[in-house]
Amino acid sequence: MSDRQPLADPDTHPPASDVESDGPVEQPAPRRRRGRRIALIALLVVALLGGGGALAGGLYYRSVDKSIDRVDAFTDVPEAERPAVEVRGAMNIMILGSDSRDPESTGGSRSDTIILAHLPKDRSSAQLISIPRDTWTAVPRSKEGRGGRDAKINAAYAWGGVPLMVRTVEKFSGVRVDNVAMVDFAGFKEIIDALGGVDIDVEKGFTTKYSLIGTRTFRQGRQTMDGAAALDYARERHAFPDGDFARIRHQQQVIKAILDKAASGGVLTNPAKLNSFVRATSSSVAVDKSLSLVDLAMELRGLRGGNLTFFTCPTRGTGRVGSESVVFPDAARARTLFQAVRRDSVPDILAVSGK
Repeated sequence: MSDRQPLADPDTHPPASDVESDGPVEQPAPRRRRGRRIALIALLVVALLGGGGALAGGLYYRSVDKSIDRVDAFTDVPEAERPAVEVRGAMNIMILGSDSRDPESTGGSRSDTIILAHLPKDRSSAQLISIPRDTWTAVPRSKEGRGGRDAKINAAYAWGGVPLMVRTVEKFSGVRVDNVAMVDFAGFKEIIDALGGVDIDVEKGFTTKYSLIGTRTFRQGRQTMDGAAALDYARERHAFPDGDFARIRHQQQVIKAILDKAASGGVLTNPAKLNSFVRATSSSVAVDKSLSLVDLAMELRGLRGGNLTFFTCPTRGTGRVGSESVVFPDAARARTLFQAVRRDSVPDILAVSGK
């Protein structure tokens, strides 16, 4: 997979939204290949499609699975340096996200969102651990000789692509990464619009100046957001004193809302909606070469939003290293958390996270 960032399709703005907007409408970039989007939504929502039973349905989803983009995630990841597998059957999926249409984006290869999704051996739940992109940690040296020093964790993607991100996250956490999924959070718009909007509980009203339509104001309280509004909500960080930590919380909210809406909004029982949703999702997915979304769907067919737990890797707060603003991990608490992940001990994972 190249490091070329995907561009989203031209915007449409459905009227069903409870947020206000103003300002000039920015013309979207020309349409290009719709790859590398929304892999997490595919991994969790496509799971809801499993167990349909009909042979034709099974063949249909197999054909969709074959069309999904694949990334060579584990080449140049030396087996000798990788963590051991402690519990057979548990699964850890590293989800890397970027936002190719963020108005603040200056281009280049980056990973703005890093999530380690733990699926226990019994597949009865999922724990999603967000690792702040500015986390200060050791980055191994890539085969091209880049890295080999302490840096922000997302520097690994710029220096060595997905394989170096695998090595860095494994070194940081001590958890073996079994599979990888790629996300462009700009893909939220298409997925949410296919669902007819999602319900989000806004904890505090704010105005973002970084919307693609100029500015957008969100009122406090529960409201329905269309795709464009939810994307603005999930990317904002300047309006909050805790910056990226607020953005992480909002991304988690939107992910859960998508899953809940897909399960309860009639998508699974409406063939036309289902077909549109599956096609939109599958065209936005990139996963490693060994991951079958259909097989995973069968394993996770009972998963719902209530079975998901979202939290952030423990930190000691922010600070500076030289000229860089960074996030310092809480080494002791993070070690305890990831030890629980390696042991596949969901109660201990939840205890460390305070859930």
